Parts: sequence; C-alpha cells; structure tokens
Amino acid sequence: MIGWLDTQAGASGDMLLGALVDAGVPLTVLRDAVDQLGLGIGLAATPASRAGLGATKVDVHAPEDGTSRTWAEVRRLLDTVDAPAPAHEVFHRLAEAEAGVHRVPVDEVHFHEVGALDALADVLGVVAGFAHLGLSALHCSPVALGSGTTRGAHGPLPVPAPAVLSLLAGKPVYAGASPYESTTPTGAALLATLVTDWGGLPPMSVTRTGMGAGGRDPQEVANVLRLVLGEPLQDKRSALLLETNVDDLDPRVWPHVLAQLLDAGASDAWLTPILMKKGRPAHTLSVLCEQARAPVLRAVVFRETSTLGLRECSVDRHTLARTESTVEVAGHTIRVKTALLDGVVVNRNPEWEDVLAAATALGRPARDVLAEAVSLVRPQ
Repeated sequence: MIGWLDTQAGASGDMLLGALVDAGVPLTVLRDAVDQLGLGIGLAATPASRAGLGATKVDVHAPEDGTSRTWAEVRRLLDTVDAPAPAHEVFHRLAEAEAGVHRVPVDEVHFHEVGALDALADVLGVVAGFAHLGLSALHCSPVALGSGTTRGAHGPLPVPAPAVLSLLAGKPVYAGASPYESTTPTGAALLATLVTDWGGLPPMSVTRTGMGAGGRDPQEVANVLRLVLGEPLQDKRSALLLETNVDDLDPRVWPHVLAQLLDAGASDAWLTPILMKKGRPAHTLSVLCEQARAPVLRAVVFRETSTLGLRECSVDRHTLARTESTVEVAGHTIRVKTALLDGVVVNRNPEWEDVLAAATALGRPARDVLAEAVSLVRPQ
C-alpha cells in the first residue's frame, strides 16, 4: 500500500494526526505511543467541518509544565521510551533548522514551541500512525506554507517561518491561498522525514482517504490535510512503433536524428545495427510514440533521413508507476526518478543531465557527483 498527502492547506502535527485517524488508524495506536512518555498527555478525536467538508480533529491535551527543553534533553526523553528512529530524526531535523536560524550549536537549541509536550505527542503519534499503516511509499504534493507573520517565543516571525524553509529546502513548496502560517515547523519536519516522493497523486487504486482538520476554518481554502491510501498501479497504454531500415545515411547524422525525434515528442528512439541483402550493413531506426504524435514524427524521419518509407504497428506499453523527488549535492538540485512494482521500489536513478550540470558547476568528476546523489536517496 502507498499513501499520498494533499497539503494544499499546509501541514501540522495535529492535521497529520487527524488524517491518520480519519483514514482508519485506531486512536489507541497513537495514544499508546504518547502514553510511553508518562507525562499525562491525552489525545481526543472529534468530528469537524472545514469549508463544508467532513474531517477529524485530533487535539492534544497536555499539562502546563513551562519547560523549555534543549535538543539534548528531548533526545534523552525519547531514549527513555525507546521511541522509533523516525521520531529521533524529526527532532534532530528540527534542532538543526532552529540552530541555523538562531546561529547557535545544535545541542544548545531550546525548543520553545516544538519542545512543548503537544509537539512531542504530535511526533510520536504521527510516527506510530504511519508505522501502523506499513506504507511502501509516502508521496506528498507541493506544500502550502502560508504568508504574513506569526508570533514565536522571541517575538514576531515572518511566514513562511525560517525553520520551515530550512526543513523543506529542496522540496516543492509555495505560499498557498491563506495569509497565515499554514505549515508549522513540526509539520515540516514530519514531512521532511517521512515523505519518500514529492509530486501529484501517483497512479493508484484508492482504497480509503482521511482528512485531518486544522484549527482554523478560513474562507480561502478548505483547511484540511488529505491522506489518500491505495495500491499502486502499473500503467498500460497503447503506443505506436515506427520503423525503417536505412543503409545509405552518413552515420555521423544519426545522433542528430535521434535528438530531433525526442525533441518532437517521441517516447523513445533508438538504432539497431542490421545486415541487409547483398551483405550491406545498415541500421533499423525505431521510434516509439503516442498515436497523436505520429504525423510530426513521420515528418522528422522523412526530413532528416534518406528513407523512402516507414512501417508501423500498434504495441502495448507497460510502464511502472513512477515519481520524481530531489536531492541536494553541494547546493545543486538533482532530480531522482523512482519506479515501483506492486508498491515496491525497484529502481531509483538520478537524472543524468542534472548530475552533469552539477559536476560542471562544481568542477568535480561526474561519477563522484553521481555517487553522492545515489547515497543521498532515501532508502526503503
């Protein structure tokens, strides 16, 4: 099973909790994870409506303790309850982001907002909820961050908050419709840690959905975070295969021909060496395309090669479900294509053109940049 998060209204810890419960994760799963802390924190789920849409609102009820915790103290607290690795990673990301914003060492960061008990409950509950689902991949749409200002422990902060921008660096984000903070640092850290791929709704057979309500009910957007669950699909489509045999074209022309075909919309184009009658060496030019692109591609073949005719046939084309994410190598963004078979990742490849561009800009060997990009791809 895979999941997709629709974050056009942003993301926060309580919205993620609500989406999980609304999608069928038992509230007891989240409560059991939080109860490990032994700090008297409670979770309550209630029906809610946002812009007329039914959703679930999960509220965290925590006693006032007035504690401002450092990352080292939060880490020790998580260690005492044997919290799963993603929970540690979420807070570590938060600590690094806050350290960068305030220009202090990581272990000296004080979690005024995110170190509060409700944030601890958010992180433990969300991590436990997704572990319960056992997803093979979690996709996420571009994230709405909001605009305007908000108030932090040190005073007014611009929105998007600096920590949020740091946490979601390299990820697809935008301001969104609402003039307030749509994505919190806790929500951003959870997304940065748990999401495996970024983009639109992937090919899937939907089995259930959940909607987690935010605290406001604004006019600009339905303030819900949607979690869509389902089984990934292989994509089967009809395609057209154009072919011709050519034995009298200067071989230096072929790279240009292939480039022209791909630029004109071919799904793929390639050459196969063959031996024709009377022992003449030649090439078969093959062009795979959608039916609608065939007239344009026929014209390219006739214009750029010496052939006098083409043969065509329809073929079934099976493609794996695929998504695109990004990694950062020394400040350069490199796209990574991910292919899934029945929900299992079978291939992840950095985009070669991005690798070459980064290598050129950095003055490094392309093979080194490729190796670093591969090492940064999130393992499954």
